[in-house]
Amino acid sequence: MHNHRAEKAPFHGDWERRLLLALLWPILWLQSLNVRRVTPHMPEAAGSRHGLCGKGPLVRILVTGDSGAAGVGVSTQNLALCGQLVSRLSQHHTVEWRLLAANGLDSPGLVKMLEEVPYRRFDVVVISMGANDATCLCSPARWVEWQNQLADVIQQRFTPDLLVHSAVPPMHACMALPQPLRWFMGRWAIAMNQLLAGLLFGQGKRTMHWHPASTTSTGLSRDGIHPNSDGYTLWADGLSQHILKNYLPIRLLSAQGSVI
Repeated sequence: MHNHRAEKAPFHGDWERRLLLALLWPILWLQSLNVRRVTPHMPEAAGSRHGLCGKGPLVRILVTGDSGAAGVGVSTQNLALCGQLVSRLSQHHTVEWRLLAANGLDSPGLVKMLEEVPYRRFDVVVISMGANDATCLCSPARWVEWQNQLADVIQQRFTPDLLVHSAVPPMHACMALPQPLRWFMGRWAIAMNQLLAGLLFGQGKRTMHWHPASTTSTGLSRDGIHPNSDGYTLWADGLSQHILKNYLPIRLLSAQGSVI
């Protein structure tokens, strides 16, 4: 599991981030243009985006977000994050699940999409969001504000017992990004994650799950950016353990409260 406490602060302050951006901007801009030109376009994973499976106590789960949630990088939802997550949770629960995700979404786009979804109760909501915000150079502080807004919308629409923010992916491991673009975006993503982790520290009903640490191409699809089936497996393994660890105590406390 990713040890975010051991990771040094990527920037010593907002001034350093702005200075590095100013100094490296011409190179970063040219490299980003080239990445967009040469990176193969991969579709969202095909397959059902809702279902019911498993056995045991019922848990209703919503997975929402960007291309990672939508399963870009693999052919079917069974191989993607949602499918593999449901497969693991269904070993312990009857899982009623739904996927609301789209390739290319950033935080404002996800807020707008979820605001238009009718009310429906979910016990657990998982958000995959941040990579597109990072590539648009949304500041870490502003990004955290968007995550708070997302949390408010999710609470209004779905009233979950547990909201899990899946961290911005380790962009320093995206092999499609050349240096120094990969290094810079990796630092930017880490800054976003650390700021959100600090905000969520000690919260029980709103948590953060960190991606497994990776600095190689293992687990990446042919575009060098999105996960392949192995990458989604690692992600789903950690995320399912995180949900089982954090959701069960909340459910037990709620049950005790209703008895009292």
